[in-house]
Amino acid sequence: MTEQTAAPAPRRWKPLRIFLWVLLTGFLLVVLVNVLSPDLDLSGEDRVALIRVEGVILDAQQTVGDLKKFGESPTVKAIVLRIDSPGGGVVPSQEIHDAVKRVRNTNNKAVVASMGTVAASGGYYIAAATDRIFANPGTLTGSIGVIMELANLEGLLKKIGVESVVVKSGRHKDIGSPFRKMNQDDRRILQSVMDDVHSQFIEAVAEGRSLDVGEVQTLADGRIFTGRQAKEAKLVDELGNLEDAIKLAGEMAGIEGEPKVVEPRRRFSIREFLESHLFGPLPQLDFHTGVSLKYLMAF
Repeated sequence: MTEQTAAPAPRRWKPLRIFLWVLLTGFLLVVLVNVLSPDLDLSGEDRVALIRVEGVILDAQQTVGDLKKFGESPTVKAIVLRIDSPGGGVVPSQEIHDAVKRVRNTNNKAVVASMGTVAASGGYYIAAATDRIFANPGTLTGSIGVIMELANLEGLLKKIGVESVVVKSGRHKDIGSPFRKMNQDDRRILQSVMDDVHSQFIEAVAEGRSLDVGEVQTLADGRIFTGRQAKEAKLVDELGNLEDAIKLAGEMAGIEGEPKVVEPRRRFSIREFLESHLFGPLPQLDFHTGVSLKYLMAF
């Protein structure tokens, strides 16, 4: 009698296994969407965006990008800039200032500034472009001015027996060089540049705060103010904290009740991870030489 080998029964997926696979697939899909598009919002709910400007302002790319993205977002109805910065470079401060004006004028969205511990010089330059400015009573702000710091190493080089040799094609090509003493012509040229950039600051504040240029000039000698003093000088509108600024932004945008807040979500960066965890504790030295203009509160 020939034995017949029975065919194996077809494999059947149990309901629990199917459910687990669907759950895993959904989880992976959510992770993938979050990585590729971390700011994707499918809720359609009206929101107030919160963008933070913190530390010395060295580069405007990230902040300008966030302003552009939220300015064009249909669910973001207003933006709050939380400024906690002593200022920084002239150009990045101006780029963020101009980006704020574009959001207001092109996208027709309200932008409210909320000042933290310090919002001075370039930090105030940015705030001046917003619709309303909130400051805490003890906030340090103002410092409307420009600074340029140059080192003269000529005496040190002579002591150690090092001679600087410069070959140049123009009389003022090595202006600001740390290897020679500044002459009167150099100082006159640099001062004229400083005065022009200072004038740009004054004009921006006068325009943003609806003040006469003369009024701003009396305050633009580099002095700092507390938030309360700045309110008296018409440099800020209200005394209040971040929550107050968010509430006002929601009201200006017509959002009823407490507005939902959204912040930019940063993509994971191996470079930033290594810099913050491995090199963060180490001092970062700046060996930049030459002429550098700053809207920066000296401290």
